[in-house]
Amino acid sequence: MTSPDPLTPRLPSPLQEIRDDRFARYGLRLLLKRDDLIHPELIGNKWRKLVPNLAAARNRPLVTFGGAYSNHLRATAAAGRLLGLPTVGVVRGQELADRPLNHSLARCAADGMRLHFTDRSTYRRKSEPEILAAILHAAGAEGAYVVPEGGSNAEAVRGCRALGEELRGRADVVAVACGTGGTLAGLAAGLPAGQRALGVPVLKGGFLEAGVQALQERAFGARTGTWSLDDRFHCGGYGRTTPELTAFAQDFEERHGLPVERLYVAKLLYGLVTLAGEGAFARGTTIAAVVTGRPFPADGLAPADAPGR
Repeated sequence: MTSPDPLTPRLPSPLQEIRDDRFARYGLRLLLKRDDLIHPELIGNKWRKLVPNLAAARNRPLVTFGGAYSNHLRATAAAGRLLGLPTVGVVRGQELADRPLNHSLARCAADGMRLHFTDRSTYRRKSEPEILAAILHAAGAEGAYVVPEGGSNAEAVRGCRALGEELRGRADVVAVACGTGGTLAGLAAGLPAGQRALGVPVLKGGFLEAGVQALQERAFGARTGTWSLDDRFHCGGYGRTTPELTAFAQDFEERHGLPVERLYVAKLLYGLVTLAGEGAFARGTTIAAVVTGRPFPADGLAPADAPGR
């Protein structure tokens, strides 16, 4: 008798209609694509992005990258524990090595991830082959399978294409919060003609469009699907919230009895409510919002200078 696969998902993830007068008054329907229910520990797009990379790793140790509050680091550490694979997390910020671990990094360590802290200037150059080799050597991770920051590479993008396929014919617009853009890149590729994807970046900078297109080119050979970005709703950047966003998330939770993750999902929903009020969607439009995560203790309280994803 074989043991059950600890990464077995709940797919397709549920699609839940939400009755909200902030959409209904404009003749709009809001659906929540509950990717937060795919797996108890690899939440939402983290499952969709990591599982293809785990297959490519072929049981080699994993090394990946992230900031001090990285959801991706937590998911990779959990996957390593569940599968019995060694994991190494390269964390941006050498100064963090001398501080007590925050709630997020402590969870990574508890799941068996070995943390290696690197200075920010080196971290920014981690995609350069020589710099990457030096980081891996310093971390004692030569020969490990490298998963990029945020988990976004061609394997991950192809894995996220199934998200769009699950939503074929179910919504006119499918919206998702974006960190590195891999989920949007795959989602858009999975949608048919006539449906479009909307990305809401949670980092400021306006640089993500080129990144999403590059990911699609690596995964599929060309820009694919109909997609766009609206970068007005980052609330100052990753890890940053505002009193208005916090009040919005609390109100949404009270209205609908659903927990709202602050760093991604709250910004997505806030953006959609704003766009609905601006008349950005024609009457009769069905909007599906992808719930990519759920609250982790102290999420939304990360200091503004401690980004990560």
